[in-house]
Amino acid sequence: MIVEKTKLNDLLLIKPKLYNDDRGFFYVSWNSAELEGFIGKKNLFVQDNHSKSNKNVLRGLHYQIKYPQGKLVRTTYGSVFDVVVDLRKNSSTFGKTFEIELSAKNKYQLWIPPGFAHGFLVLSKYAEFQYKTTNLYKPEYEKTIIWNDKILNINWPLEKKFPILSDKDKKGLNFEESEYF
Repeated sequence: MIVEKTKLNDLLLIKPKLYNDDRGFFYVSWNSAELEGFIGKKNLFVQDNHSKSNKNVLRGLHYQIKYPQGKLVRTTYGSVFDVVVDLRKNSSTFGKTFEIELSAKNKYQLWIPPGFAHGFLVLSKYAEFQYKTTNLYKPEYEKTIIWNDKILNINWPLEKKFPILSDKDKKGLNFEESEYF
């Protein structure tokens, strides 16, 4: 794995070492010892999640204040515009965003430590998105920041004026009204 620091503190971009031949490809998508070495602490994943979403679906920006989750995220089919927001008040990158395309083609992953909000917009006909979490999903503690918050000013690459949103995501709070870590 090739691990690169991003412009947000502690957020890591992971690029696989691909082995291609006439049969297809192979790569290691997760190795506990390597990841622990990169983040500097033991990281125990407790849940794997897998979603399928259609084009123009936007999920997020989600986080859990109580039972915060670290996430190792990737797209295994199609492509998404992935967004991460640093919500840690003591971080020098508090309130900053990081955006990147994650796709089945580039096979990039992000290590998102606890203390960040996360969301994505599906760019392809549909996308399958998978991620490991360091804490269980607790819907009663999930928080949502509205996707079009004026302070965050995320430049979502929308083909239509509005994305397809869940009822929960339509009711997200503005950044300045949200809870932080």
